[in-house]
Amino acid sequence: MLLVLILLVLGFRGCLNARKESAIKDYVRESSELAQQSKLQGKNLFGLLSEPGDQDEAIDRENAVNGLRVESATTVDQARDLDVPDELSTAQGYFLDALELRRDSIARVADELPGALADQERRQSSDQIAQMMQFISASDVLLVGRWKPSTEQTLESEDLQGDVALPRDGQLTVLPDIQWVDPSFVADQIEGIRSGAGADSGGDAAPGLHGNGLGTVSLGGVALTPGAGATVPLSDDLAFEVQVLNQGENNETDVNVRVTVGEGDEAIELEESIDTIAVGEQQTVTLPLGAQPPTGQNVPIKVVVEPVDGEEKTDNNEADFTVIFTE
Repeated sequence: MLLVLILLVLGFRGCLNARKESAIKDYVRESSELAQQSKLQGKNLFGLLSEPGDQDEAIDRENAVNGLRVESATTVDQARDLDVPDELSTAQGYFLDALELRRDSIARVADELPGALADQERRQSSDQIAQMMQFISASDVLLVGRWKPSTEQTLESEDLQGDVALPRDGQLTVLPDIQWVDPSFVADQIEGIRSGAGADSGGDAAPGLHGNGLGTVSLGGVALTPGAGATVPLSDDLAFEVQVLNQGENNETDVNVRVTVGEGDEAIELEESIDTIAVGEQQTVTLPLGAQPPTGQNVPIKVVVEPVDGEEKTDNNEADFTVIFTE
C-alpha cells in the first residue's frame, strides 16, 4: 500500500512538472511570436516615416500609421492574454512594459504626423515624434536587456534552454538608428515625404556595381530547392539558414533578409539584417522559425534579400519554396 502511495505521489509530481515545462515553453514561443510581430510593426512605421513621397500621399501615409496604431494595440491585448507561468511573471512584466511603450509611441506619432506634414506647427510636431523615438528606444532596451535575460534565466533554471529558442536581439529591436531621437533628423525625414526627394537624396550610391544575391537556403538542416518541395520535422529550435553573397563592387551595409512562411493573415514573417558584407564575401543569416506553421500540407515559403541602394539587377534576390512540416 505504501509503495502504491509513493508511486502515485511520484506520478502526480511528474505530471505537474511536465505541465509546468509545457506552460513555460508555450509562453516563450507565443511571446517570441508577439515580439517579432511588434518588430514588423516598428519596421513598417519607420518605412512610412522615411520613404520619399509627396503631399498628395499624406492622407494615405497618415491612414497607414493609424493602422499600425490599431495593430500595436492588438498586440498588447494579445500579450496580456498570454498564460504566464509563475516562473515568468517578472519577464512578462518587462514584456508588457515594452509593448505598451511601443503602442503608446505609435499612437502619439499617428496623432502628430498630420501636423508634421502640414505647413504650420511642423517643428513642434517633429519634436514630439522625436520624443516618442526615445520611448521606442526604451522598449528595445526592455526587450533585449530585461525580458530576454529574465526569460533565459528561467529556461536555464528549469533546464529547458535547449528546448525552445528566443529571438535574436536584432529580431527584437525596432529603432533603426539613434539619429531618430534628434528632432532635426525627424524633420528631415518628414520633409522627404513632403517633397518626394527623400531625406538622403543628396547622397548617391557609391560608384560601381551594387548588389547581393541569394545563395543556398536550408531549414533545420534540410536544403530547400526553388520550385521544389521538402519535408521538414518540426522542432523547438527550427531555424532557416540563408546564404547571402555580395556580388557587386562595393561593401554593403544594413542588408535585410526576409522570410515569409505561409500566406495571408496567418503568414509568419521573419527578418534579420547583416550589418556589413564585404565585396565577394558570403555570409549566412540564421532566422529562427519561432511560431508553429500548419503541418501535413504544402506551405509556401518566400525568401528575399532586399535590394541595397544602387542595386539594379534584383532577379537573383529572392526565391520561392514549398515545405511540408511534420510533427
